[in-house]
Amino acid sequence: MNIALWIAQGILALAFIMAGSMKTFQYEKAKAGMPWVKDSSQSLVAFIGISELLGGLGLIVPYATGIAPILTPIAAIALGLIMVLAALFHAKRNENSGIGMNIIFLAILLFVAIGRW
Repeated sequence: MNIALWIAQGILALAFIMAGSMKTFQYEKAKAGMPWVKDSSQSLVAFIGISELLGGLGLIVPYATGIAPILTPIAAIALGLIMVLAALFHAKRNENSGIGMNIIFLAILLFVAIGRW
């Protein structure tokens, strides 16, 4: 189970760090690749990006270092909340293709949160 959790954490961390970095530091690239970014303020996109970036780091660093390992499931729960809000946001905009990935990420994040609690 520990190996499965580490694999899930690694995949999620990589995905959230990459997506968060693009939203935070490469706004124009995010704007070109994600339709919702065009209709959102740059500060909102940066806030979401920073949240995803910190959450991705929170999935790995606390548990790997043994320093406040309780932060790993908390990061998973926080990112899960972001995925719920993202799914609702995409549903409101009729962007149904984005909702599937949000639900998949949410399921894996719940697995990590429960497994590391």
